[in-house]
Amino acid sequence: MRKKIVAGNWKCNTTVKEGIELAKSVNELVLNKGAKDVVVVLGVPFTHLTSIVDVVDSNRIDVSSQNCAAESKGAYTGEVSAAMVKSTGATYVILGHSERREYYHETSETLNKKVALVLEQGLTPIYCCGEALSIREEETQNAYVKQQLEETIFLLPVEKFLKVVIAYEPIWAIGTGKTASSQQAQDMLAYIRGLISEKYGKAVADEISILYGGSCNAANAGELFGQADIDGGLIGGASLKADDFLAIINAY
Repeated sequence: MRKKIVAGNWKCNTTVKEGIELAKSVNELVLNKGAKDVVVVLGVPFTHLTSIVDVVDSNRIDVSSQNCAAESKGAYTGEVSAAMVKSTGATYVILGHSERREYYHETSETLNKKVALVLEQGLTPIYCCGEALSIREEETQNAYVKQQLEETIFLLPVEKFLKVVIAYEPIWAIGTGKTASSQQAQDMLAYIRGLISEKYGKAVADEISILYGGSCNAANAGELFGQADIDGGLIGGASLKADDFLAIINAY
């Protein structure tokens, strides 16, 4: 059975002190008012990981890194390895986010290394894919997303692929206030699930959680999550306000 997942991506926001306070607020709300059948994940800056793992109830909230290094260790100043993430108590890692691809030029080759290292540590990758506005306007988004998947996680053997969560993020709807319509989002997630079925079989496709990420908020989450193939969201700005984040968690 596919998991329902609502994952917050705080990006480059909050100091450690601010992050701890936000995590405590989310934790209290989730424990007292949150839907118990939803997996809640907080994707926080590297500097916050250990502190936030310590202040949330691990039975209800998982903590995620927003990235990790493509190397296991060595002379890579400023990098944080998957093993380091694991040592903090975090359980998820967001990989391949459009901002990492665009601003830091992460390639499929780089992401394959990261996925392998994350899985090696027993962590769960939230693997992002999605197209820019120009690609959507050319109506070639399906071919583009298919290539992203075929060059990366579709190279995994089935037993490893089953440990991956996929997040589809239309780049044109991230931080722009624009949102893919619920039908646009459903169409793409159904397409991705169909690709998984072709590659690994229907039983595997029915087990993989696929999230929508793109200006999902308290107002539109219910409609999005009501679609057959949308198993939750990768939430940006709305995850920085505890009440808004709870509303999304409870949108099912």
